[in-house]
Amino acid sequence: MKRKIGIILALVLVSFLMVGTASAGLFDFLGGGSGSNATNDNSTFIVGFDAEFPPYGYQDDNGSYTGFDLDLAKEVCERNNWTFKAQPIDWDAKDAELDSGSIDCIWNGFTIDGRENDYLWSDPYFDNKQIFVVKSDSGINSIADLKEKTVETQKDSSALAALEGDNKTIADTFKELKQVADYNTAFMDLESGACDAVAMDIGVAEYDIDQKNGTDTYSILNESITTEKYGVGFKKGNTDLKDTVQKTLDEMFKDGTVAKIAEKYGISQDALIQK
Repeated sequence: MKRKIGIILALVLVSFLMVGTASAGLFDFLGGGSGSNATNDNSTFIVGFDAEFPPYGYQDDNGSYTGFDLDLAKEVCERNNWTFKAQPIDWDAKDAELDSGSIDCIWNGFTIDGRENDYLWSDPYFDNKQIFVVKSDSGINSIADLKEKTVETQKDSSALAALEGDNKTIADTFKELKQVADYNTAFMDLESGACDAVAMDIGVAEYDIDQKNGTDTYSILNESITTEKYGVGFKKGNTDLKDTVQKTLDEMFKDGTVAKIAEKYGISQDALIQK
């Protein structure tokens, strides 16, 4: 009797194991294994990015992830025979994602300045200036012309940080520095005359102007507020991967691929940093 009970228990255990294995396989097949817990391996390059930061990384109208930085990363993968995976992340959890190995790098308009010792960095590849956008017919041609004018910028933006920090003397000349939820609102206010200028990243400005077919309507002032460098951030110690990505990026700069991708997103080649 004991032997029979033992056999029955063994069969029950095997059944549970088989169901568990089948369920796990189905879970992965249906995409349940995707997301921050996606399995990483030596042939898959997982890029962590903010999915709401055009033109660097965002979700297009078809629901696909795209952007300047993602296209650069995808090309790097193609040249190294890697599988590319764009992994949207909670930006506040980016360090935990990188440390756990669920992503291989952070590549999404990622500022080096002030974080130099926090990550293993690629060489800077993008000079992200903070600039002003004005109406082309406004008569505003310099920062000095913004005296007693109303300027808008996005909440928690680099432009706001600059105008409230090291470049506060510029903001002190304005009639008002207003914060808005997003740059679409700022552009609508600029168009209607509710503000006189918008302070923002040059890459975002060029992309927005291009998307609005507004090259004749809007102008970017030649003088910048400040500048910061973008790079690819890797986990400290991951030198081999960083070196491979850097070598490939250098090749892409030399053969014109980076410039071609920048043009696709309306980004000026003047913002690109080539060694």
